[in-house]
Amino acid sequence: MARAALAILLLLGSTPAAFAQQATDAVAPEGATAVETRADDLGPLTEAARAALAAKAEGRPVTGQDWMVSAAHPLAAEAGAKVLAAGGSAADAMVAVQTVLGLVEPQSSGLGGGAFLVWHDGETGALTTLDARETAPMSATPQLFLKPDGQPMEFMDAVVGGRSVGTPGTPAVLEAAHRRWGKANWSGLFDDAIRLAEGGFTVSPRLAGMLAEEGEALQADPATAAYFFPGGQALAEGANLKNPAYAATLRKLAAEGADGFYGGEIAEGIVAAVRGADSPGGLSMGDLAAYRVVERPAVCVEYRAHDVCGMGPPSSGGLTVGQILGMLGGYDLAALGAENPESWRLIGDASRLAFADRGRFMADSDHVPMPTEGLIDPAYLAERAKLLAGDDSLPEVSAGAPGWSHAMLWGQDAALELPSTTHISIVDGDGNALSMTTTIENGFGSRLMTGGFLLNNELTDFSFETHDENGWPVANAVAPGKRPRSSMAPTIVLKDGRPVMVIGSPGGSRIIGYVARAIVAHLDWGMDIQKAVAAPNIVNRFGPMDIEAGLPAALTEGLAAMGYELNETDLTSGLQGIVIRPDGTLSGGADPRREGIALGG
Repeated sequence: MARAALAILLLLGSTPAAFAQQATDAVAPEGATAVETRADDLGPLTEAARAALAAKAEGRPVTGQDWMVSAAHPLAAEAGAKVLAAGGSAADAMVAVQTVLGLVEPQSSGLGGGAFLVWHDGETGALTTLDARETAPMSATPQLFLKPDGQPMEFMDAVVGGRSVGTPGTPAVLEAAHRRWGKANWSGLFDDAIRLAEGGFTVSPRLAGMLAEEGEALQADPATAAYFFPGGQALAEGANLKNPAYAATLRKLAAEGADGFYGGEIAEGIVAAVRGADSPGGLSMGDLAAYRVVERPAVCVEYRAHDVCGMGPPSSGGLTVGQILGMLGGYDLAALGAENPESWRLIGDASRLAFADRGRFMADSDHVPMPTEGLIDPAYLAERAKLLAGDDSLPEVSAGAPGWSHAMLWGQDAALELPSTTHISIVDGDGNALSMTTTIENGFGSRLMTGGFLLNNELTDFSFETHDENGWPVANAVAPGKRPRSSMAPTIVLKDGRPVMVIGSPGGSRIIGYVARAIVAHLDWGMDIQKAVAAPNIVNRFGPMDIEAGLPAALTEGLAAMGYELNETDLTSGLQGIVIRPDGTLSGGADPRREGIALGG
């Protein structure tokens, strides 16, 4: 995965907006904290897409009267914009966006992965969340990632090959969302992706850079190596890449729906790739045939007279973002300001407390009991918030005691979740809002390819260990049919029952911090959506404060004086956001750390 550490400039001014301006005042090659995405790097683009790239580079949001789409690649945003401009719904546009992303950004998401979707219905006001997380094969055992001596496997040894592949959920959620909320003809939603797969698309700087970094690690599977390393050389930036196998898969989906993916030759190809890998897995035709998208209750927490709503278990995203914001509600972050180390002490330690609860309690609630309501109970969060009342960083944090409707004690989880993934935010002409985070987990997933798409490595989001050091069972342990815990946090923020912000990001377990920070930046510090997604990332999960390079000395010295260990690293968020203004007009933003744009009409 691209993680080149390059500093960007931070212009520290007297306003929160000046603090955010750092992410748009500097440009750097892909992989750095800020990315200069030039239209010429991405092949032929519409004038609207070129204008959107220019707006992002200048730190300006894109505006729209009726609809808006924000996605991680201009070609994907264009596909969604075309659907919306023709009167399609946000669900229709999502299908077009996702199928193009699976082609042009294959390392992040695709048909071989899974997703979480949050939907607000513009007519009824109903909020729906769909769980399309991958499932463990029915043959899986708790010892899946343990070596013969009982010790956990090395992480990358577990990732590469069939062992890590769960049953994909993305094709099922494309169909499920379209059946519920679609207006356009299903088969036509694949046209742009099929055209680009057959005619070729321009390899972007980001994809080329990640391929170069992967090198031999991505060449164990013959199909993957042949596609990304023709003639033994990694695809170069600017190359025209065709994927006729992907086009054939999409034609099958367009003609037969999700059944064409979960049975027949596509499913047979998936099973053959998984079972024939050097590190084989147990995925079967039966697992694919049995897969179902699950509708689940949304998780909502009140913050600054808004309802922040997201995905519940098996995602930890909605709960952990909600816990962070719930603990911060009693502190005046607006008065403190974005440049104040005290603001970041509060945010950082609230995050640490939330992550302590996440590690102990959060998993697939279909398989293990969870205190879901207790974790976001206002009284519980108010009690936890009292721990933030000091002046320095908390010396240590531990899980709390949320209210249960029954008794259960779980051990502390140490599952590793690395950054990749992508996010799509859409608002359509009927006022429907969609927030969907979609992934194949690690960059390039399991490194296995079939049917023109990469297969996920989602099973490595389970805890490799079945019990913690104290002997307590781990809630997020592997089990047949179970969905691994995720940090994906697709979010819709509501005011008086109407959406005012649609937001989400890739980034592994740091997704939670990115999304919480963007919401604070907009609601507390008054940043517009482009400045909110571009603002500096400062993230705390387990103790050390992860910071981007280039922060001002006053801020870093202040945090260090509070007792934080500062870890300067790339924090390559990919926030895609939309704000719905009181007059109904739309404002869109795209993270300058990646190649995406927002388009409105």
